[in-house]
Amino acid sequence: MEPTALRITGLIALFGTLLFAIGDVFLLASKVSLDDYPRLKPFAKLLSDAEKMIVLSPNRMIWGALLGVFAAPLVAIGYWQVYQGLSGANMALVLAVTGLFGSATVMGAFVHGTFYYMGEYIHALNTVEEKSQPIIVGMIERHKKVLMISYGPVLIFILIASILFSILVASGKTLFPIWMAGINPLTMTIAWLVIKRLLPQTVRDWTEGAGFNIAYLAFFACTTITLWNK
Repeated sequence: MEPTALRITGLIALFGTLLFAIGDVFLLASKVSLDDYPRLKPFAKLLSDAEKMIVLSPNRMIWGALLGVFAAPLVAIGYWQVYQGLSGANMALVLAVTGLFGSATVMGAFVHGTFYYMGEYIHALNTVEEKSQPIIVGMIERHKKVLMISYGPVLIFILIASILFSILVASGKTLFPIWMAGINPLTMTIAWLVIKRLLPQTVRDWTEGAGFNIAYLAFFACTTITLWNK
């Protein structure tokens, strides 16, 4: 197995997850008080914190969405590295892990991109005349249904793939060291939620919404480091 290929694909995946995380920050790292936006205040329950996108410029929302879409193929390349690292283990399970991770990334790109439209709906809700607001409200309600339907499979696929990844690594039949059994996107997400509480408020604000991709960044960093000389 060519070490250079493992290194390059790992670095590509790291770059992809970094772009995804930056896209998250562009879309979600903002603060707002509904008291400053009385036209949005009656819809606080519907918006469920999405009202913070009202302070984002159109260009920021556009690039926030597009960065995640462009990053998805780069992240998917990283699963080739994961596939190679799991070689030696049960092939059916190895294919299941990489297939589930890859599918979650493809669907995740769609979910990420749709946040741009949510931002546009919120800007429109704050701009249109009161009699037109119900039209925008209906669009937001349908958009949220699409998000929930899309998020479900993404989270389930990542959960299953993370568990299977750890089981395969723990078997000792892969190229990964045994301790890597404790490193997967699920455990890294949990670790980030714990670490985040210890960070300064400024750091927490600037990484708002990027936790999932920060976890992936840590995951690919570990897979790349452990396979660097294989």
